[in-house]
Amino acid sequence: MKRLTNIFAYALLLLPAMTQARQVPVLSLDSILKRIDQNNILLQSYELKAQSYGYSAEASTAWMAPMVGLGTFMTPYPGQKLMDDRDKGNLMLQIEQDIPNPAKQRAKKQYIASQGAVERASRAITLNEMKAQARRLYFNWLIARERIKVLEENKSIMLTMKKIEEVRYPYNQSLAGNVYKAESKIEENRNMVKMQNGTIAKARSWLNSLMNAEGNSQFEIDTTYQPVFTPAASYDTASLALQRKDILKMNESIRSMQLNVESMKLGRKPDFRIRFDHMSPLAKMMPQAYSVMGMVSIPIAPWSAKMYRNEVKAMQLSIQGMEKERAAMLQETQGMLYGMQYELHTMQQRIEGMEKKIIPALQRTMDLNFLSYQENKMNLSNVIDAWEAMTMMQMNVLDEKLKLYEMIVDYEKQLYR
Repeated sequence: MKRLTNIFAYALLLLPAMTQARQVPVLSLDSILKRIDQNNILLQSYELKAQSYGYSAEASTAWMAPMVGLGTFMTPYPGQKLMDDRDKGNLMLQIEQDIPNPAKQRAKKQYIASQGAVERASRAITLNEMKAQARRLYFNWLIARERIKVLEENKSIMLTMKKIEEVRYPYNQSLAGNVYKAESKIEENRNMVKMQNGTIAKARSWLNSLMNAEGNSQFEIDTTYQPVFTPAASYDTASLALQRKDILKMNESIRSMQLNVESMKLGRKPDFRIRFDHMSPLAKMMPQAYSVMGMVSIPIAPWSAKMYRNEVKAMQLSIQGMEKERAAMLQETQGMLYGMQYELHTMQQRIEGMEKKIIPALQRTMDLNFLSYQENKMNLSNVIDAWEAMTMMQMNVLDEKLKLYEMIVDYEKQLYR
């Protein structure tokens, strides 16, 4: 008996811990966005690429490996008559080293390193797109929860009417068809709840994939969260250029191309090479000899200068084209944001009118009809019509809210894209 009492006591002690372990975590939108930023595998790839450019930049300052050769020099072919012993030739050792122009190397290093900044700007663009996708999924989940809440509340009304019909039928105060009609509406309501649960499961799986978590990991969202539209203080192109990530990437690309132009211009500077030859004569009593030669390229020669000159001109034109494209993007974004702001304000006013005027009126109609129905002064069909009208309007409001939330997502995406 004492042993059973101890086991029961241990079970009571472990029960809170087991209950806590089964609790599903609730993730706020900010925590989900932070996890995406930290854990998403695709975003990690951009940083690795950026780091690779740093190593490539360091590699560009290396010299070519020296060339070493060993052979004969001025050695006669076999069978030839030698006039003198010194005609036997020499055994030759040759060492050759290319010496790159340091100014060219520095310019190339800066150009290659700048491509790492372009990759990081690409990461910022992808992160902004992922955040917009996560917000959209989060808001779909949020609206699905609100739809389920509305459906559950309205189902209780229909269940009450079904019970009333079942009570009235034996006394010939109701038709048998009314019971089945109420049952069909209840089942239709259940199917709509199942559809919303499917939306929630889909959103949960996609959010898990964005956070680099298992697709079936269970968590809930903060259902008290309400998205709020906050318009930007200014839409001038200078502010947009600082905020938008695609403009940041374009600025980094232009900067990288300008560094490439500077690197190409240095093509006019010469490169160097040095060679050392050591000769050991095959004949006796002949002195050892050497040769040292320095060489320099002449890139300003007309047949070679046209290469880097035309490449520089082509790159400069590409830069001018990108600058025009950047200005066009900023101008287009400015107009788009103004239009979205006006549309968002209109949607907010429309939703406010539906919530404060239309739904309360339908609710009062439903309440009066239901009261008359309970007093057996109204048939079930009229109550169901009022019930359907109220349910449909509540769903329409939630549909409009979802459109509003998704437009807020699109607005922020365009603002910080």
